[in-house]
Amino acid sequence: MKIQLNTDSNIKGSESLTAKVNAIIEKGMKHYADHVTRVEVHLGDENGGKSGPKDKRCMLEARLEGQPPVAVKDHATTLEQAVQGAVQQLTRLLESKMGRLNEHREKPSAQPLPDLEPPQM
Repeated sequence: MKIQLNTDSNIKGSESLTAKVNAIIEKGMKHYADHVTRVEVHLGDENGGKSGPKDKRCMLEARLEGQPPVAVKDHATTLEQAVQGAVQQLTRLLESKMGRLNEHREKPSAQPLPDLEPPQM
């Protein structure tokens, strides 16, 4: 699973930020790592230099093998909280999506034929 970090002009990207975000995502999504090819992370600060409640935004877009991408967004007071919240939302979404895919795959394509006995003469 590849993780790509993007930040807006109000957040300074750094190696430590990248490492922290990667660690949160890898830990939270370890059960789905085999099914997710890439996670794009978009971090933003909606109030710019001013502080405020829930002004940090994290949007995660996950690309699943053979499926269209899915995305979630979370707002929080800190970037770490926003990333953790978005990871929780994404894991719930993937759990639901993967469950539906497995359900669909396990359904038989046609109803089985009843056992027929040859007519007795």
